[in-house]
Amino acid sequence: MSKFKKINLSEQEMPEKWYNIQADMPNKVLPPLHPLTKQPVGPDDLAPLFPMELIKQEVSREKWIEIPERVQDIYKIWRPSPLIRATNFEKMLDAPVKIYYKNESVSPPGSHKPNTAVPQAYYNFREGVKKLTTETGAGQWGSALSFACGFFGIELQVFMVKVSFNQKPYRKSMMNTWGANVVASPSNLTESGRKILALDPDSPGSLGIAISEAIEAAVMDPGTKYSLGSVLNHVLLHQTIIGLEAEKQFAKTDDYPDVVIGCFGGGSNFSGISFPFIKENLTQGKNIRIVAVEPESCPKLTRGVFKYDFGDTVGLTPLIPMYTLGHNFMPPKIHAGGLRYHGAGPIVSQLLKDGLIEATAVHQNECFEAGVKFARSEGIIPAPETTHAIAQVIREANRARLEGKQKTILFNLSGHGLVDLASYDQYFSNELEDYSVTEDQIRQSVAGLETLSVE
Repeated sequence: MSKFKKINLSEQEMPEKWYNIQADMPNKVLPPLHPLTKQPVGPDDLAPLFPMELIKQEVSREKWIEIPERVQDIYKIWRPSPLIRATNFEKMLDAPVKIYYKNESVSPPGSHKPNTAVPQAYYNFREGVKKLTTETGAGQWGSALSFACGFFGIELQVFMVKVSFNQKPYRKSMMNTWGANVVASPSNLTESGRKILALDPDSPGSLGIAISEAIEAAVMDPGTKYSLGSVLNHVLLHQTIIGLEAEKQFAKTDDYPDVVIGCFGGGSNFSGISFPFIKENLTQGKNIRIVAVEPESCPKLTRGVFKYDFGDTVGLTPLIPMYTLGHNFMPPKIHAGGLRYHGAGPIVSQLLKDGLIEATAVHQNECFEAGVKFARSEGIIPAPETTHAIAQVIREANRARLEGKQKTILFNLSGHGLVDLASYDQYFSNELEDYSVTEDQIRQSVAGLETLSVE
């Protein structure tokens, strides 16, 4: 049946549970630590930021967690998302590969992010929360949470990384349309933002800075909670609906992936597509290669260190075990704003440390070249973040051609690029830079983490 391009599930076949990979991992994730006591944080430490149900999911070792019926009802606006065989892309690449992509761009905000935005808004609503704060890099997370909060009447304050705020004005328009208030970060609304601006009035901002501002704004108001779009365990849990659907869809074909690929910022879309297939490796003895693709300009998985570090720039979060470039690292101003984050989620970091996944890095010109090839063959203009995964697909196809081996590749098309077209304009005008981080820059950025070593 693999000759059919589009493989869909009926609405009734949408998964009703999320998969918690912590139940199957051979080495458990190290706990987050209180920055002062260096002791594991407990529920009371997280309660000012998150509703209790999300805190429970954060630490749960239960393998399957029920998706609430109300969340399923909202998911059904766009889920199940289609699994599509990219036959035209295969012809363009002329290699012995079958290429499939899970099309997460079909959600109303145009990305995978609502998969966790909706349950996070739901659990906050159920606990009586009236307002949330959050950060956003490229604006995909901010727009998804704006969309989700609208279903539950929750007010939302978004701190959007300044370089993306200026590069992607229509992301702000989307958030405003769904009722959110959006400011460029660093801002003058918080002490964290004012501190950064005092040091660098022209700071382009970063996800680490925006997280600091969003957390500060939340803890200063007892009626407000904080919501995060990547990194944390409960966020990755919610995203596993992507890979779980893909498994069911592949069961309707005579194919199965040899390689699963996702772009990588903090870990949400990569984990969503890959964790259910890692489950097959861990529990069924399969040997699927799992590849995370990050920017050369922000190479925490490929060149970072595995340490305890803050999840934000100012140091308001617990200490998290992660591959990191250091919380003070300032990523270059690439267009894949969702990937400009200094650290990796703790689950993904442990999986990489244990050799259960691979990581590679790509320059942005190679990514946009790949994105254009995909658009010209398959019709979908991918988000700058997604082009990293597509660039790796092309590398895998070239490798298969050289080896003369048939290979089936699955990647997550995590979002469309229809509000990122200014970045494509820059690519066509040869104005995009390929940034490389020096070893000295990384060494200086992680130097202060030595006392927090977890090696």
